[in-house]
Amino acid sequence: MQPLLFGFFVLAILAEPPARIFAATKLTIGHSTINPRVSPLWIAQEKGYFQKYGIDATSIFVRNTPLMIAGMKAGTIPIAYGGGSGILGASVTESDLRVLATFTGKMTNNVVARPGIKTAKDLRGKILGIQGVGGTNWLAALLWLENLGLDLKRDNIILQGTGEQVVRAQALESGKVDAAVIDMAFSKKLEERGFNVIGDSQKTDIPFTGVDIVTTRGFIAEQAPLIENMLKALLESLAYMIAPKNHGAVIELIAKKLRLKETVTAEEGYQDTVRSMARKPYPAIEGMRNVQRLLKTQNPRIGDINVEDLVDARFIRKLDESGFFERLYAASGR
Repeated sequence: MQPLLFGFFVLAILAEPPARIFAATKLTIGHSTINPRVSPLWIAQEKGYFQKYGIDATSIFVRNTPLMIAGMKAGTIPIAYGGGSGILGASVTESDLRVLATFTGKMTNNVVARPGIKTAKDLRGKILGIQGVGGTNWLAALLWLENLGLDLKRDNIILQGTGEQVVRAQALESGKVDAAVIDMAFSKKLEERGFNVIGDSQKTDIPFTGVDIVTTRGFIAEQAPLIENMLKALLESLAYMIAPKNHGAVIELIAKKLRLKETVTAEEGYQDTVRSMARKPYPAIEGMRNVQRLLKTQNPRIGDINVEDLVDARFIRKLDESGFFERLYAASGR
């Protein structure tokens, strides 16, 4: 090749847009709830953290955890943001699912009741609104009933699937349900309107699996670098969220995603999320064991599962040992 032509060839390569040379990897991430703890996922998309790590991410809302797990088994949803509680039941017949990280490992939902219901005993014979049977919110309801000394059958309590967070709150306000298991952000708003908080997650410490990152063994084997980059993007989003300088921007984002006209509820959700999100999100084995203890009363085979076999902490451990967390949060000012 002539020197002049070679020079043009090199310039043509250098002038090529980077996106066409290094195409971002497409990744679908499912989430089955809409509350402030989804903020790191929203931030990673809107602030470009996924793009920073070479990921073209698409997030999709799935009505409940069982449907999301079905999508993961079918290969249409490779990553689930949430749903760790659901893999115990699924693992009775399918052991391919793994929890990679847990951003929230304790109960963060409250039990809120209409004004006429003042104590746990008043819930007997009443309708308790949940997102749907079989999902994380359903398990939260069962754990709360246990914590409050109530039994679903003995006390004739009906669990009624009403939909996601905003819809559940509306169902309670309209009288379609007597009580509901609702995120703390919405709980505060309802309490100000005269509703009663029967179960307050800030006054208890119930191990749970609230916000987990779940995938399959096959996806781990095939896409380990992509998974590590995805976790880095979510962690940078969490650091962005907790940085005081970003407080206003995050409140606006939460209000937009939750379709809130006022920012009071968004503020409550922000503060709760900052308090409850783990800075080093190792898989919450104790939370999974607590869910297992509850579920095995309904399906004894779940009791035979070794919970530790359902977690894969290699990615979080690698980030921890590399000093990633220290560098990340030092930059955030927290």
